[in-house]
Amino acid sequence: MSNPPAAHAKPAARVLRLKRGEERRLAAGHVWVFSNEVDTDSTPLTAFAPGVIAQVRTQRDAFVGYACVNPHALICARILSRDEARPVGGALIERRLRTALALRERLTSAPYYRWVFGESDQLPGLVLDRYGEVIVGQIATAGMEALREEVAAAVRAVLAPAVLYWKNDSAARELEHLPRVAEAAFGTVPGNIEVTEGGLSFTAPLAEGQKTGWFYDQSANRARLARYVPAGARVLDVCSYVGAWAVTALRHGAARAHCVDASQAALQFAQLNAARNGTAVELMRADAFEALKSLTEQGARFELVILDPPAFIKRKKDIPQGQAAYRKLNQLALGLLADEGLLVSCSCSYHLAPEELINAIQSAARHSGRFVQVLEAGGQSPDHPLHPAIPETRYLRAFFCRVTREVG
Repeated sequence: MSNPPAAHAKPAARVLRLKRGEERRLAAGHVWVFSNEVDTDSTPLTAFAPGVIAQVRTQRDAFVGYACVNPHALICARILSRDEARPVGGALIERRLRTALALRERLTSAPYYRWVFGESDQLPGLVLDRYGEVIVGQIATAGMEALREEVAAAVRAVLAPAVLYWKNDSAARELEHLPRVAEAAFGTVPGNIEVTEGGLSFTAPLAEGQKTGWFYDQSANRARLARYVPAGARVLDVCSYVGAWAVTALRHGAARAHCVDASQAALQFAQLNAARNGTAVELMRADAFEALKSLTEQGARFELVILDPPAFIKRKKDIPQGQAAYRKLNQLALGLLADEGLLVSCSCSYHLAPEELINAIQSAARHSGRFVQVLEAGGQSPDHPLHPAIPETRYLRAFFCRVTREVG
């Protein structure tokens, strides 16, 4: 006679059944399940509450993984564990955080980095950035929202920081039918965050800042910039935010720098960051396109122009309009560059492939009568690792280009 189950035994996760053949992409390493891949006749999505853990199984009942489900989203499930013996919970999250931390501690001894980069660290929907004793987190999925307390406990267990602040104000939450909220999980939240990068010291706004306050994904590209700054250069930092590019250029031999941004608050931080690093910047509050047009009319010239705009392409349907915007922005920038100048052109639009940004730069060059040579291609910093099976984790492009008068 079999023994009855223990009173404390956790019930098995319910099954989310895939349609025939829809497991192939998941077997190759991707972790997203789309709603049209689910066999809703046998496992209707309406039967799942947002954030619940389910077993993803094939038509032949083969186990694919444990996933967090959101029946209201196009990406209706994200796999968190492929080990049937290791369901999703606090222990798994803590292991993943320790593994992610080990990588970052190999990359740098300084406590300033992206600690968790979603799918690339096997924690889809979660971002954690470290600013010394302050951890700023963003949750983008209903599944991770349901695990928020487990994440907070794991953060305490692994790193024991003074502060964990949830800055859940991303538009991505709306796709998951989640509210935009910001609140402390524990600790006293500071008004600003402090960052050390490349031997320089910066401060940025936390609650009112962009993303988590800082763009760690560009750290490696800012380090690349040092070798290219012409001595005595005039620098134009477009979409400067708090001035990281401009200050880096000034500390590596540039003479003057203009910061252009639509946010007056961001520009004030740029001015502060320049001063704390022994430099100074000139500020221009304006839309990027309007600023470049105005500078062109003034006859301004620069030896170094950096374009680091927000994503112009957020969805596939935005591609034509976005491509035109990148081409126009680069054309305006090329018109401001002195002969033998350097253009750093960036895009954080996943839907704009690297070769498409190069095409935009080349098209702009032809229309401007300039000759462009791409000297180096950069991507996101290594604390934003790429998941080889998830192309969506590779989103940042940066091209370092020499610009001369057209020849040949």
